[in-house]
Amino acid sequence: MSLDLDFVRAQFPAFSEPSLQGQAFFENAGGSYTCKQVIDRLFRFYTQRKVQPYADYEASRLGGEEMDEARTRMAAILGVETDELSFGPSTTQNTYVLANAFAGMMQPGEAIIVTNQDHEANSGPWRRLAERGFEVREWQVDPGTGHLDPAALENLLDEKVRLVCFPHCSNVVGEINPVTEITALAHAAGAFVCVDGVSYAPHGFPDVGTLGPDIYLFSAYKTYGPHQGLMVIRRALGELLPNQGHYFNAGTLYKRFTPAGPDHAQVAACAGMADYVDDLYDHHIGGGGTQVSPRGQTVHDLMRAREVEALARVMAALKDRNDLRVIGPTDAVARAPTVALDLGRDPVAVAAELAEHGIMAGGGDFYAVRALQAMGVDPDRGVLRLSFTHYTSDAEIDQLLTALDAVL
Repeated sequence: MSLDLDFVRAQFPAFSEPSLQGQAFFENAGGSYTCKQVIDRLFRFYTQRKVQPYADYEASRLGGEEMDEARTRMAAILGVETDELSFGPSTTQNTYVLANAFAGMMQPGEAIIVTNQDHEANSGPWRRLAERGFEVREWQVDPGTGHLDPAALENLLDEKVRLVCFPHCSNVVGEINPVTEITALAHAAGAFVCVDGVSYAPHGFPDVGTLGPDIYLFSAYKTYGPHQGLMVIRRALGELLPNQGHYFNAGTLYKRFTPAGPDHAQVAACAGMADYVDDLYDHHIGGGGTQVSPRGQTVHDLMRAREVEALARVMAALKDRNDLRVIGPTDAVARAPTVALDLGRDPVAVAAELAEHGIMAGGGDFYAVRALQAMGVDPDRGVLRLSFTHYTSDAEIDQLLTALDAVL
């Protein structure tokens, strides 16, 4: 079964917005278009529920119910318990809170492993723990390919390591890392695992419960939703880490790592992401009593199949060019459709030229300075990044490839 792109694109108001006609969006890794299900919920909350939630009067009661609905339904899609999912202002801020919690649990001399493949959000907060007496070890990428070798991780693991942090896929390398395999290695050594899913989740919500990490992080504004950071912390770890919220919230797992009050409207609007998954499932498969997590994985697979098909065309056009270097693997199955190109010249200027052809893309370091440096790319120059997702059409791929030929 293939994804019905006409139906998919009808769920996103941006595709019918007059001011965006003729523009092909290839900067999805920086933030996706928002689906109408989220927009509708956000509008309803701001117009009908914009009061303090969880009181007995109707507007307040309904507002609280919508916030709870978002947590319940998204947790089910992710394959975890409802209270194992927290909402925060951003993934970076969520990670800083987690790093502070680990600092309160660890003993001086204990170690954390980070990678140089990561976006800075899942690297910088952990690296700063070195200032507090903890050892930080770096799992390094292959400088030619950007690949993270699990065998190299094994050489870093010992009884001192308490946490291993790595991306589901990098926002410049794009290769999909084997989360379950890496998690098993870390767990066997007695370490917890934190996975940054920001660059993977836009391509289909993962079944975190099956993958197995203790922490999984991603950003709703990159998964067709509002600007929130979603954070799964499995119960065994969440109850072990010291509370970072108000002391009277210590007994509620999803409140332990959100010291600031939640953005009520945006949390509630996240249920629209679950609506979108359900609508795609019902349109392609049909309604019924199928469990939520398998529904989510069916939609995940539909999204990925479409992306692999489109990405294969892009890779075929790019991989043999001698005027650029594709960062990461050129096998579409092995990576997400986030394609960084080292052009050997200013990518921002190239992105500006592409804009004249109706291509919305960006150039720079994309907060992946360490990864670019490791692969011999000058981060001050950076890369051109072309990123898309399941809703990108064949016509837009054609427009991109034609524009690249003209500009490069």
